[in-house]
Amino acid sequence: MTFDEYQKRALTTVISKGDDFKDTLHWVLGINGEAGEVAEKVKKIIRDKNGVISQDDKNELAKELGDVLWYLAVFAKDLGFSFDRIASSNLEKLQSRKSRGALQGSGDNR
Repeated sequence: MTFDEYQKRALTTVISKGDDFKDTLHWVLGINGEAGEVAEKVKKIIRDKNGVISQDDKNELAKELGDVLWYLAVFAKDLGFSFDRIASSNLEKLQSRKSRGALQGSGDNR
């Protein structure tokens, strides 16, 4: 499955508020909320299980990562971008940084 195929299928499950601002805010908050759930699960694994991740933990984390992916796909479409384009552009940026020895450091445009 390509990113665009995933995005197309993900969009069939969108429930829109019909208000561009509220929809955009919903997608952005969804990304952060789901990423927070990933972080929360990892925090509890560190706290309660001495950092040992079981197969059940991995399965639960995979579900949360899927939720992050869904919100990213929907938000990308909201911005007018295909998910394939977002993924390709990101890899090009990272390859450029690697070839210039700029993977480490800070700043978006390094």
